[in-house]
Amino acid sequence: MDIKYAILGLLSWRELSGYDLKKMMQDSELFYWSGNNNQIYSTLVHLHHEGLVDVQLQPQEHLPIRKLYSLTIEGKDALKHWLISEPQLPQLRKTFLIQLAWSIDLSHQEIDNLLATYENEVRLRLVMLKEQLKRGTLINPARNPREKYVWSMIWDNYMQSYQAELEWASKLRRNLPE
Repeated sequence: MDIKYAILGLLSWRELSGYDLKKMMQDSELFYWSGNNNQIYSTLVHLHHEGLVDVQLQPQEHLPIRKLYSLTIEGKDALKHWLISEPQLPQLRKTFLIQLAWSIDLSHQEIDNLLATYENEVRLRLVMLKEQLKRGTLINPARNPREKYVWSMIWDNYMQSYQAELEWASKLRRNLPE
């Protein structure tokens, strides 16, 4: 996914500063971004030059001027064009599977320990996601009933994915030949 569309989508929800965007992307599993912060800021500059976002300068007492970004009509059109384009299938790149694939030289106990560690990490992610959902700290614009439902189903998809991963790892541990 191009970071451009994640930014346009977030700005379609509300005005945000570069720092707000960075924080949201850093703290969210949905808006993952493996790049560095400079890519967020450089993308904002690029979007502004393309006329897809506006920038409003907001003075702050004893702090640098805050730049608030908002979507332009052209930005809304670009986002809509992307939204109606062909959906991409999920990228199922799981480093752990590559690690596991070459574990033939490990003892049964070492593989079991590896799987137990993986299970614990997945379980922790699932617990954290459920807690964030309970506390209402996950991104969820909910501007209308449809959007509220779509976002609840997005987070449900993440929880189901972690639950399935947990069940898979548990099954593998139980049935792994010695």
